Amino acid sequence: MINIEIRGAIKIQEENPIQAKDLLTKYKELFNELLNGDHPVAIRVNGKIEDLNYLIQEDVRLDFLGVRNNFGRRVLERSYIFLLNLACELDFPEHKVIVEHSYHKSLYGRFKNYVPKTKDLEIIENKMRELAEKDIPIEKIEVSREEALKIFEERKEDDKIRLLKYIPFSKIQLYKIDNHYEYSYLPLVPSTGYLKVFSLKLYQPGFILILPEEDLSRLSEFKEIVKLFQAFYEYKNWLEILGLVDTASLNESIEKGEISDVIKVAEALHEKKIAQIADEICSKLPDLKLVLIAGPSSAGKTTFSKRLQIQLKVNGIKPIVIEMDDYFLPPEYIERDEFGNYDFDSPKALDIPLLNRDLNILMNGGEVELPKYNFHKKRREKSGRIVKLEDRSIIVMEGIHGLNPEITRDVPGYMKYHIFVSALTHLNLDNQNRVPTTDARLMRRIVRDSIFRGYGVLDSIRQWPSVRKAEDLYIFPTQERADVMFNSALVYEFSVLRNFAEPMLKAVPPYYPEYPEAKRILDILSHFLPLSPTEVPMTSILREFIGGSSFTY
Repeated sequence: MINIEIRGAIKIQEENPIQAKDLLTKYKELFNELLNGDHPVAIRVNGKIEDLNYLIQEDVRLDFLGVRNNFGRRVLERSYIFLLNLACELDFPEHKVIVEHSYHKSLYGRFKNYVPKTKDLEIIENKMRELAEKDIPIEKIEVSREEALKIFEERKEDDKIRLLKYIPFSKIQLYKIDNHYEYSYLPLVPSTGYLKVFSLKLYQPGFILILPEEDLSRLSEFKEIVKLFQAFYEYKNWLEILGLVDTASLNESIEKGEISDVIKVAEALHEKKIAQIADEICSKLPDLKLVLIAGPSSAGKTTFSKRLQIQLKVNGIKPIVIEMDDYFLPPEYIERDEFGNYDFDSPKALDIPLLNRDLNILMNGGEVELPKYNFHKKRREKSGRIVKLEDRSIIVMEGIHGLNPEITRDVPGYMKYHIFVSALTHLNLDNQNRVPTTDARLMRRIVRDSIFRGYGVLDSIRQWPSVRKAEDLYIFPTQERADVMFNSALVYEFSVLRNFAEPMLKAVPPYYPEYPEAKRILDILSHFLPLSPTEVPMTSILREFIGGSSFTY
């Protein structure tokens, strides 16, 4: 008899070995209630992450990971990429698929050296649907590095061949259908029948793979954000300037001792972009009075703001800095979130009338004593700092709600310039294994919170879903209002962050709820060679998170 304990609460006995997916089918109603309608796509068995094809042969403690969980969502995305790549190989074997980055709630991809037509995508989508309807098993195999190299050499997949050199695992995890093989550090769904809700949309020079919502019954809404795509495209051009195409090419530059030049050029590209933004701001004077800087958590907004102020001073502009956080209301006026905590992420937590009053006084030539919010006492206090907007001066205000029009509702639009800062993209592992754009920010947050804020890695991972929820609710919907987007991602940062984050992530116990996410990030980091932070400039955005900055925070 096999004893199966689920989430420490439910115990099931089976006479014979059973696959996890069959266990889900056999006790469908039980698991639907236990998982509150979530759709499992992976499993945690005795602390180890497995796909749903896992065969339960002995007494185990297990938990199912659904698509509402960040880990589960990544599994689903990677599985759809597998289906897309398989369909392309069957109908267009001469074209290689490259999945580059997320775009709203979808994925943007392209073909190597080929611009698709609408008819091409119709053929591929039909093939994907045909494969999904057939519910073909996706088989996991574990092979030696030599066997994996032979497979990908036969398939002429140079990106996999170069990456394999840096994969630290003794056994390489591959997924296959017939003669189609892919490397994936994540588990995949057990069969193509799990992947029935999707759509392909032409978006030249590539395409958009539109994915399902969490309920898996309907498509996510695709929303075009032109400036966001332009920022992605700009970053792609930066990578070409650096001569980097994927993680393996970065590792090669580290091995060859060429990384110093990569760091210098990457930082110079950041500085050039900041200088261009400062020049554009100056071109809008004297009408422009207020520069608003917004963006999600751990985007590097504070360092960006400080570097922008320097570039404004180079242009003879005197920036007056106002911190939006100093306008928080007392806690008795702040709504609580679903967990009973004060919702400081909501724009309603700000004293919007007071902020607008102060801004208008300044813009009309008056003086204002700026408040200072005491986070320990949770009260605004007098700062003693009196400011006045003079000739050749401008207000610079940073805060997550900077692009929300309600926050500066009394300031005319022609007087405002909006900047959205985020770590928008990063090097991918290979053509099909992308590094999610949010992972760079999560990694930064884990390191910063540990070094400067006294939070452990468990706290950072545990809080991240709430942080992301607030971003999706309050921050990202306003990004299309930006006059310019600044991509704060640095091509080399994962190699530096690995030194700090890896020991913390390895300390997460396998039985903790945060373990799957910690393991996923660890697996991503393991593909990057570590890099000493010694050559990271003291003014780099990365210094905001690892320490050693010349700026005061």
